[in-house]
Amino acid sequence: MTPVTAPSASSAALKPARADSQDAFQRLMDLVAGDLESVNRLIADRMASEHAPRIPEVTRHLVEAGGKRLRPILTLAAARMSGYAGEDHVKLAATVEFIHTATLLHDDVVDESAQRRGRPTANLLWDNKSSVLVGDYLFARSFQLMIEAGSLRVLDILANASAVIAEGEVLQLATANDLGTGEAAYLQMIHGKTAALFAAATEVGGVIAAAPEAQVQALKTYGTALGMAFQIVDDVLDYGGASATLGKNTGDDFREGKVTMPVLLAVAAAPDEETRAFWKRVIEKRDQAEGDLERALELMSAAGALAGAESRARAYAAEAREALAAFPPSDLRAALEGVVEFVVSRLN
Repeated sequence: MTPVTAPSASSAALKPARADSQDAFQRLMDLVAGDLESVNRLIADRMASEHAPRIPEVTRHLVEAGGKRLRPILTLAAARMSGYAGEDHVKLAATVEFIHTATLLHDDVVDESAQRRGRPTANLLWDNKSSVLVGDYLFARSFQLMIEAGSLRVLDILANASAVIAEGEVLQLATANDLGTGEAAYLQMIHGKTAALFAAATEVGGVIAAAPEAQVQALKTYGTALGMAFQIVDDVLDYGGASATLGKNTGDDFREGKVTMPVLLAVAAAPDEETRAFWKRVIEKRDQAEGDLERALELMSAAGALAGAESRARAYAAEAREALAAFPPSDLRAALEGVVEFVVSRLN
């Protein structure tokens, strides 16, 4: 994988208002509403299976659970902002959503999750085998849609993103419960598991529109930085977000012993051996008792770990906004800037 580094903290001054950010995301949805309806129809059509009714059952459970369709919306907006007037961006947006849904199904099996977007996970309602195999089916469908778009470069981008996502998941397994994980390895992992698909979603929008290469690369930068901010924000919210907002239980990452940015920063700032021993027990050994989550939050607060993680998320957000300067002002550009604010506004 390509090394990933954090942007300069000097660009981390982005502190949007939550209500305005929600409105900005809604504006983006409104701008691509017609295209998004086409995407939803295509998803419903392609997730069907004549011979295996469990496939649409499992997929429909996850699709109907909600989700903001952020990734496919980014593809639609990137293509339209780049001047695209055709229809193949709808296929690419559906491809992106299928890849995302497939990874969610696989993730819930790997993480042994019981809740996704506030509902029981597919592996809990059916079984692990069904979740894995339906995820595989959706990956196969996504490649069919890629080919139908008729662009070898688009196929290369999305196929590469699929491989990088898998690498990121394996890296997460390799670093799980390992307090020796450094910040660089963490950033590489979240680039793979989250940011790579954001980047591909926006980049293919520019490619299908035959945009100038500088703009295609700007869209890739925007997607990458937005995805990095998105994941770090999620990691922060696990130590203080509402379950309804996250679609999972607050503290899930802690209970699973995941080494996320807040944990990394808290461990790095541990003032004594007793504190380091606490983190080793609850994260590496996963030997947790009642009150340990509250103790972890106290240590994070004392170390400034949550604030430090928030600062990094806002720095990535600023980088994403700056990338859009490659495009002339427009309603779509303003809405994509608003999406950046929407992502980090969840911290407020």
